[in-house]
Amino acid sequence: MIFNYIRVSTILGNTERQLPSVECDRTYLDKLSGKDTQRPQYQLMMSNLREGDVINVHSLDRVGRNTKDILNLVEQVKEIGASIKFHKENLTFDGTSNDLYSDLLLTILSGFAQFERNIILDRQREGIAIAKAKGKYKGAKRKLTDEQLNALKIDFDEGIPKTEIAKKFGITRSYVYQLVK
Repeated sequence: MIFNYIRVSTILGNTERQLPSVECDRTYLDKLSGKDTQRPQYQLMMSNLREGDVINVHSLDRVGRNTKDILNLVEQVKEIGASIKFHKENLTFDGTSNDLYSDLLLTILSGFAQFERNIILDRQREGIAIAKAKGKYKGAKRKLTDEQLNALKIDFDEGIPKTEIAKKFGITRSYVYQLVK
């Protein structure tokens, strides 16, 4: 089977430039950060990958922004006996060939993808610090009112299951624990 993997960082991200004329049997689309591999469609694609399958990706930074994750992905694909093609970089990796130059280029470009993400985060931190200094940055709005927070704490103390509490207030389970602290 031929898979196309497409990723944009936000729900509003435009996917049209990625693999516009590349035919495939199945497309996997994530609208999440590439900071790690905990993306539903990425995970689904990897669980469906079999020997002889092909993964098409527009560019290397679409599968990840972490050198280790990108290198692990390529190694995993090769071990399965499938192949992965990064169209923008014109790099293809499979379990049958051992191209030292392609491996070197993959490592270097993966490093650049991680470096680029770190630069973006650094700029974001700088902008937030400037906005805070000017009194313009207030952070995210609270998700719960004081009344809801008190009700949540009561439910928590009464031993109501945390998943049930999370559903009741429209938040995640981990956020329930954060709020109670």
